[in-house]
Amino acid sequence: MPTNLAIDEKLLNEALKVSGHKTKKNTVNEALKEFIQRRKQRDIISLFGKVEMKPSYDYKRDRRDR
Repeated sequence: MPTNLAIDEKLLNEALKVSGHKTKKNTVNEALKEFIQRRKQRDIISLFGKVEMKPSYDYKRDRRDR
């Protein structure tokens, strides 16, 4: 899908250099993937300490039973 974006040229050039990609398109697509992955990780991390685990739960036994 063709899209016109006003992207900071300095940032894009640095991203090209750091990423090792040959095209701006590949660089931007990779940056978007990483952005999405980091946001999803942040959402998961926000759950730490909020999910209660049963003290009797044996994850090792559960693995063996599969």
